[in-house]
Amino acid sequence: MLTRRIIPCLDVRDGRVVKGTNFSGLRDVDDPVALAKRYNDSGADELVFYDIAASVSGRPLFADALTKAARQIFIPLTVGGAIRGVDDFDRVLKCGADKVSVNTGAIKDPPLIEQAAKKYGNQCVVLSMDVARAGGKFHVFTAAGKTDTGIDALEWAVKGEASGAGELVINSIDTDGVKKGFDIELLNEVCKRVKIPVIASGGAGKKEDFLTLFRETDVDAGLAASIFHYGELEISDLKKYLSQNGIPVRI
Repeated sequence: MLTRRIIPCLDVRDGRVVKGTNFSGLRDVDDPVALAKRYNDSGADELVFYDIAASVSGRPLFADALTKAARQIFIPLTVGGAIRGVDDFDRVLKCGADKVSVNTGAIKDPPLIEQAAKKYGNQCVVLSMDVARAGGKFHVFTAAGKTDTGIDALEWAVKGEASGAGELVINSIDTDGVKKGFDIELLNEVCKRVKIPVIASGGAGKKEDFLTLFRETDVDAGLAASIFHYGELEISDLKKYLSQNGIPVRI
């Protein structure tokens, strides 16, 4: 069995890490560069940076904070926010990112996934999806979870893989920040349809939630934010717990 990954996520707005519930009620947390270094030193397998305001405001992604953070860490770094074209992939990679996460940009311009995969490799392209239940189905949302695109999330995941995405991040709006566990139903539906790695996001509230995630789904990684940001759970402790319960992790 492949080693399961633990990935902290930094949602950045105006140069600060923020966190909310169900994609709203954002609160200031910390400096992104300081948090990045802390997670690098604490045993995180990877790190994700999202500039959550860039796509909505139409401005470029936060290059300064990204460049500074990239210099502080030695683990893979995935970056997203306002990725609208191949040029944005190039700019973010030159700032120190290892992978580029695209969400709204791929919805507005679906060929972007294939174009980026051909130029930089599938392993560099991460399709991020903000998903919520709507009318008995899973829909893809944009604008920080405010706009229902009407796109079937499961079909979009399959299309993303076929277009060349090397990885999927499934952000469950329904469980985001609630801390009552990952969206197991959604994740299983996605995993049944794709072969590329799936990263689960939204809902982690305690170490047991990660154990449930890895026991009940075939996801490759668990991503979380507030539970790590506020010191409720240390990554090193989580990994020891998972290992003791038969989940292969990098200690």
